Amino acid sequence: DGYWHVVSDTLGESVSFRHGGPVPPGFGQYIEGCFHLLEEAGVQVPPLHIHISSEVPMGAGLSSSAALEVAFLRALRLLLGLTLDDVSLALMAQQAEVRYAHVNCGIMDQMASSLADSRHMLFLDTRTLARRLLPLPHATELIVIDCGVPRTLATSKYNERRAECEQAAHLLGVKALRDITQVSQLAPLSPVLHRRARHVVLENNRVLEASQGVTAERFGELMNASHASLRDDFEVSIAALDTLTALLCAHPDVYGAKLTGAGFGGACVALCRQDCAQDITRTTMAHYMHSGYRGLVLLPLPGQGRTV
Repeated sequence: DGYWHVVSDTLGESVSFRHGGPVPPGFGQYIEGCFHLLEEAGVQVPPLHIHISSEVPMGAGLSSSAALEVAFLRALRLLLGLTLDDVSLALMAQQAEVRYAHVNCGIMDQMASSLADSRHMLFLDTRTLARRLLPLPHATELIVIDCGVPRTLATSKYNERRAECEQAAHLLGVKALRDITQVSQLAPLSPVLHRRARHVVLENNRVLEASQGVTAERFGELMNASHASLRDDFEVSIAALDTLTALLCAHPDVYGAKLTGAGFGGACVALCRQDCAQDITRTTMAHYMHSGYRGLVLLPLPGQGRTV
């Protein structure tokens, strides 16, 4: 009938629109962005019936929008027989989010969705797109818990924080804050921009240290320092995330924990001793709920010891 019909099984919603016509706000804009980017690359994309279901929780800071973009572009790659490599696909997904969902995001989420796996960490240089898959510290596993407070990139202060970082870089005369390696170089900035830039500089240094291979104990220390910096300098944490992170860190088998994603709600990630995640999540969630919050264990996955 000449219409795109998009159904979200996860949301229980559907949208329909003609090519070139208005697209209702919401998940349809991500789909629209992806096929428009393909058309700009010279690909003819016919109207389609699209059904979407997902196991990636929305509003938890776990890149559900990037997962949708990458999955849809992969589907079109298969359907139309496109010669589109995984990096090009990630770049196209990012532009779909920036230009059509109006979130000025970086490339990390899309690259992770397109290139990473469930057994490694992805070390990514977002300027050059150089990347390496690295092992987790020996005899460790990850825990991810949704704090129960949803967030969306478009309505959070994500764009504001990015603008602050760009302003700081401009005032310092560098292309981006990644070109600053020492906090002492941030002296000319105002107090607010100094805090934002300090987080970026120190966070980059933490990532570079971790990428060289560190012990589980040191990796945990870097995670804890990251959360403190996100809370105090970048100011993107909330009380629920701080409480959940503190409870995780209080467990003797947890090396470190931090919020993950853009903040203002979402999830925490923790590094713990191997085969201890079940006990940790059970204890942590009991205390978390006693504090008046409601959260959800996302990792370990069902069937991998999750009991909460």
